[in-house]
Amino acid sequence: MNMTVGALLPKVLMFCLPLIASGILQLLFNAADMAVVGNFAHQNRDAAQAAIGSTGSLINLMVNVFMGLSVGGSVCVARAYGAGDAQQVHKGVHTSITLAGVSGIAVAVVGIVFCEPLLHMMGNPETALAATYMRIYFLGMPFNMLYNFGAAILRAVGDTRRPLIYLAIAGVANVVLNVILVAAFGLDVEGVAIATVASQVISAVLVLTCLMRTDSSIRLEVKHLRIHRQQLGRILQVGLPAGLQGSLFSISNVLIQSSVNGFGTIAVAGNAVAGNLEGFVYTSMNAVHQAALTFASQNLGAGAIRRVRRSVWVCLATVAVIGLAMGNLFFLFGQELLSIYNNSPEVDELAMTVVDYGMKRLTWMLPLYCLCGLMDVVVGSLRGIGYSVMPMIVSLTGACLFRVVWIYTIFEASPTLDTLYLSYPLSWALTFGVHLLCYALVARPKLRKLEARIGQPDPGAAR
Repeated sequence: MNMTVGALLPKVLMFCLPLIASGILQLLFNAADMAVVGNFAHQNRDAAQAAIGSTGSLINLMVNVFMGLSVGGSVCVARAYGAGDAQQVHKGVHTSITLAGVSGIAVAVVGIVFCEPLLHMMGNPETALAATYMRIYFLGMPFNMLYNFGAAILRAVGDTRRPLIYLAIAGVANVVLNVILVAAFGLDVEGVAIATVASQVISAVLVLTCLMRTDSSIRLEVKHLRIHRQQLGRILQVGLPAGLQGSLFSISNVLIQSSVNGFGTIAVAGNAVAGNLEGFVYTSMNAVHQAALTFASQNLGAGAIRRVRRSVWVCLATVAVIGLAMGNLFFLFGQELLSIYNNSPEVDELAMTVVDYGMKRLTWMLPLYCLCGLMDVVVGSLRGIGYSVMPMIVSLTGACLFRVVWIYTIFEASPTLDTLYLSYPLSWALTFGVHLLCYALVARPKLRKLEARIGQPDPGAAR
């Protein structure tokens, strides 16, 4: 997709819809993990579900620095592609894939070695089961990285359809293996982890095969795999702040997960299934964030500055509609949707079930979830333009630091789940407001000056 010409809204939607479908498919497959152990596990089903669901924040803490580099790779390739510089695209692709392989191996080693002591520090109520799941999961991390970096390259040139197809194939394999390994062979947590690793291998092989067979400038050739210093610098300039932001965000989420762990296994399971359900809304909004980043990058590379500015507002309007519609729809049917994951009648000392705890979280998160999407879209636009440190600092202060302070002050004074979950919408609203102010005061004036200096008509303006 050439994002530098044509009407913006149709192209944003064409870019986003396969991404939304990809994200929803991935979450359906993740939901299958939770649903299979919640309904077919041979051991304690709530414990198995809590073990899998409680590892997400810790996994993200270890992975996000390197996943942020895939954002940098996408921006590097998109900008060169928009400028029509095939040689720079070639170098960006090979640097990104080499970096993916190295990153995947590094994360796998760190995750396998340190997962159990970190789970103990978090006070995880199912440490042994969770550690077993994480060790197997991290064996597939090199393949996970290769898929994500490869998919980021395809998105950089406007291709969101093929990653959807590859994800669908890998996800079907994941579900089939889940049922076989858990329901038939009784492997429970181990079975879910093995199925996840297998699906990661399949998706990585498919996306790399696609890159090696294409005839375009993003063609991957094994003999050319190496780190190009200039491209690495560009990737790190955008990707490292993005990755650090993601990992530091995960620290606040780890603290929140640790706080939830104190309410017991049923509360942890309820929090986990609600978080999985929220993911369907988040991944749909995140597709617009990816669109904002890629449209800004390609159009900046092409010198279409007016389209860069317009794409910001088109993406903000799009994500607001998606967030409000999906967030409130999922909240309305929350009880029924949560029951798919776990319909166990078991209650705790407060006479609350897994579904009750899940609804408590959804009540605070979903009605205003669009604020999270708005926040991310402005961040994506700023990174596409070339700002990465500024949105990192704002996000870490307005969301991460805010939540940490909230936990040690407000939550400490009133240690309830309602108090804990309230920190999310408040931090989204605060951070979105500051990001928007940064765009208006810093990025927009820079774009106007750049447009005046280029002195060329916008190539998409007359189309």
